[in-house]
Amino acid sequence: MPKVCSQLQQERAKFQPVLPSILKKGPAFVKPKFGKATKSVADQATVKKIFPNTYGLPAVTFVKGNNQAVCKKAVRVGVVLSGGQAPGGHNVIGGLLDGLKKANSKNKLFGFLGGPSGIVENKFVEITPALMKDYRNTGGFDLIQSGRTKIETDEQLAAAKNNLLKNKMDALVVVGGDDSNTNACVIAEYLQQQGVDISVIGVPKTIDGDLKNEHIETSFGFDTATKIYAELVGNIERDMNSARKYWHFVRLMGRSASHITLEVAFKTHPNAVLIGEEVLAKKMTLGQVVNQLADLIAKRAKAGKNYGIVLVPEGLIEFIPEMKELISALNDALADNEAALAKLNLAQKKEFILGKLPKKLADLMRSLPAGIASQLMLDRDPHGNVQVSLIETEKLLVEMIKTRLAELKKAGKYTGKFAAITHFFGYEGRCGVPSTFDANYTYALGYNAAVLALNKCTGYLSSVKNLTKKAQDWVCGGVPLTMMMNIERRKGKEKPVIKKALVELKGKPFAYLSKVRNTWATDDVFVFPGPIQFFGPAVVTDITTVTLQLEAGKKVK
Repeated sequence: MPKVCSQLQQERAKFQPVLPSILKKGPAFVKPKFGKATKSVADQATVKKIFPNTYGLPAVTFVKGNNQAVCKKAVRVGVVLSGGQAPGGHNVIGGLLDGLKKANSKNKLFGFLGGPSGIVENKFVEITPALMKDYRNTGGFDLIQSGRTKIETDEQLAAAKNNLLKNKMDALVVVGGDDSNTNACVIAEYLQQQGVDISVIGVPKTIDGDLKNEHIETSFGFDTATKIYAELVGNIERDMNSARKYWHFVRLMGRSASHITLEVAFKTHPNAVLIGEEVLAKKMTLGQVVNQLADLIAKRAKAGKNYGIVLVPEGLIEFIPEMKELISALNDALADNEAALAKLNLAQKKEFILGKLPKKLADLMRSLPAGIASQLMLDRDPHGNVQVSLIETEKLLVEMIKTRLAELKKAGKYTGKFAAITHFFGYEGRCGVPSTFDANYTYALGYNAAVLALNKCTGYLSSVKNLTKKAQDWVCGGVPLTMMMNIERRKGKEKPVIKKALVELKGKPFAYLSKVRNTWATDDVFVFPGPIQFFGPAVVTDITTVTLQLEAGKKVK
């Protein structure tokens, strides 16, 4: 243990994650069962052309069987943490290490430092049981750190290949979200094209919850992060219910999908919850969103309730059709004029770009508060996306609601008082101590990745299913990365990427929200979940997300 270590960390280090029964005896007693050939979720011909060597692979399910052959030769495996942090990353590495050592004590695991750039720059450390000991069941990615470098240029791919060969790696495990695992597929395809026999395996990580499908029921970290956010929201609700004089607007992390906001709503029962996918489907304007919230505030004020709480997904602004169109045009204009813009300050950039936009979009840009307009002009992330975490949508809503309420008051339709407090919960949830669910899930995902690597599978994502059951009953295997691909526009160009899973408006979770949201709006039925519990009855320590329970057809209160 490190010299400075909390009492919780000391106790949590003793926790031994529960492995699915199929993996419990080790890789020597697990055999892959291959299904039918697969195809991508969309753009099949284009995706197949880009990934000719890894397209159409069959899904894999592990079954019992004698597989001693995977234990005979000692192997060397590299692991890299890519993208933003998510609770449980260290347990992925722990499961991977234990799976390899269970197969053959001479197997070795190496962690590339600082994310994918560590592969290109050949920076790594051997992860031994002694080193791993202090990081089991802990949050964060600090064992080997993370990074957002994408290995995509010819020079980067060649450097990655050469370094993997130089270090005699037999496999590379990439722990990341949709973009990181798309990159894992690019590396797997490149190595196959080069005739290099090195397996590349992905592990589904993102607190956003948007990396999911029939084989990936949830990404790791989502459970822990939503429990952390729900505790904070519940605390605010209790404070609000005590003071009864403020409206709280809480923006929650989730750039491209509203899964986090939906799950936190299930856990806390706010007065209003905005779901970006619903706003997009209904083609709501920014003004309509504001009017809807202002009407709710006026309705509650009429009942003597000048307080309430609204949950806002981080990516809401990109779901509003007119704003989505503006941001798309801005992304293209910024990408196409990168050299010219580099010489200008922010104010000059804004005027320059306004001249490049269609009149309708330029007028919309000018109508926004100056601060929000400036935030839309900020540098894009490495994937060419607007950095929505820097756009204070909750403050935009508050300012516009104030204006609308003033109009209602002038018309005699509102007599209440509106005092608002804004919050953004993002980084608070990314490195928390993993919940029991995430501790078990991530350990299983890592161990499962080891079995995939030992069986020389490449171009696969580690898959652990049946997650509403007990951990020992989970089903393990792998899903081809190309199966999840489609073509999207990035930095002004068409590129293959793993399709993001959005909130399904016809799905069971959203249907449940539709059933209860009117009651939440007017009645104070707040729920205060409290902190994550690590010790005590299983009903509180092992609970999964409400989203998973609803998707599995279970009833929730």
